[in-house]
Amino acid sequence: MKKLVAYITTGYPDLNFTEDVILSLKDAGADMIELGIPFSDPVADGPVIEEANLKSLECGFKINNIFEVSQKVAKEIDTFWMGYFNPFYQKGVEFMTQKAKEFGVKGFIIPDLPFEEASLYKNTVQSQDIALIDFVAPTDSQERIAEILKDSQKFIYMVAYAGITGSGKSEDLSLVINNVRRVTDTPLFVGFGVNVKTAKQKVEGVDGVIVGSEFVKVLLDDSINLTQKIKNISQIAKQIKAKIN
Repeated sequence: MKKLVAYITTGYPDLNFTEDVILSLKDAGADMIELGIPFSDPVADGPVIEEANLKSLECGFKINNIFEVSQKVAKEIDTFWMGYFNPFYQKGVEFMTQKAKEFGVKGFIIPDLPFEEASLYKNTVQSQDIALIDFVAPTDSQERIAEILKDSQKFIYMVAYAGITGSGKSEDLSLVINNVRRVTDTPLFVGFGVNVKTAKQKVEGVDGVIVGSEFVKVLLDDSINLTQKIKNISQIAKQIKAKIN
């Protein structure tokens, strides 16, 4: 069974909604949750997730809100904190790791932390059985992939193209998939540009998909109420889970 990882921006429109939509995603077939930490300059994200980040910050998001939500949802579904390195650095990687351990969070996904810099923190994070998720891209050589993935844990985040989230852009991923398979049996998930229309094609050769912008678009749709937002997001999750399997 191939996996569905669902990204949700924390705190918009409020924390109760974030908790409710995560539990609904679980019921709809999501296997893991990326709990997005809002940040003012999300460089790897497209306009949809960027807008959600800013709206959450405008609503008063604080890093402690991640802890509050995680306390409620991490015991129900495998939860990963997805965010830029600045909040981890400001709070302290050791502190964030201890908090993750306390609430049962499985790992960190930090897209702007290059492999060489991530290596400085891996021992701290992994010593508490928290994973620091590795990224690979179509531009990485076989040698580079072997180096990055020498101690990969939980899953590998494969960026589907060189760009930002939410784009429909596509690249031939067969070479990078083969290079990953040569060095590790850690599950390989593809992210960036995954939606209802593309999920079946994107999941070929990998173990699952990571979906963000498709859900966050609904999150931002102010023409419908919160109950309808949850219903629509759940329906999208069901459709994608069916398509990838």
